[in-house]
Amino acid sequence: MTDTVIVAVQNAVCTLTLNRPERLNALNAEMLAALRAALDDAIEDPRIGAIVLTGAGTSFCSGDDLKEFNEQSKDPDEALAFIESIQDITRRIVLGEKVVIGAIHGWAVGGGLEWAINCDLAVFAENTRCFFPELKWGMFPTGGVTSLLPRMVGLVKTKELMLLGETFDAEAAAKMGLAWKVVAADSVYATAHDAAAHIAALPRAAVRDLKRVLNEVNAAELEKVLALETEATLRGFVDPETKERVNQF
Repeated sequence: MTDTVIVAVQNAVCTLTLNRPERLNALNAEMLAALRAALDDAIEDPRIGAIVLTGAGTSFCSGDDLKEFNEQSKDPDEALAFIESIQDITRRIVLGEKVVIGAIHGWAVGGGLEWAINCDLAVFAENTRCFFPELKWGMFPTGGVTSLLPRMVGLVKTKELMLLGETFDAEAAAKMGLAWKVVAADSVYATAHDAAAHIAALPRAAVRDLKRVLNEVNAAELEKVLALETEATLRGFVDPETKERVNQF
């Protein structure tokens, strides 16, 4: 079986590559478990100074794998465990002491877009396309973005992005402040890795403290937000209308 997350270490930078390219790196339970474990290892490893998060193939991450939705939602307890696994990734990206740089390309949709927002810095390839599909399925955004995104783009723009679910590109993401840089697709990983290597060479304690202090101000209520999102997402997962909408897709 192919590993759903590939781990590579170079120059104190740990690269984590989502590896379900045949599904545009759509997330499932196996990938979530692998990514959570890989993030834990990278955060705890004293050799690692920064993390790059990217996707194999043509896209970063196309969100939840709807082909597996019936399995994910067949039981409320299993659905809750699955949703919590998604939120656990956000906890590690946002609250973990290591800086995470996103190398985002192709589709960054739903949970994939949310993870891109979670990154400390996100480099977008020019071919990146993003949108929030959750509400049209009867689901709910995760990743703490109901709190993080309004701080980045404003409350009205957040409502627009989530309610209308329209696709936007890398240039729009940069104008909104979601993308740190926009580069050619063949440069996205190198740009992200160079930034991570620069950060990895800085004094570790200073970087850790900077991220902690910034989070104290800008993500102070993240756990509360994650809990509210989880509750709303679970309602959507177990709603028969949601399953009907997904099965018609």
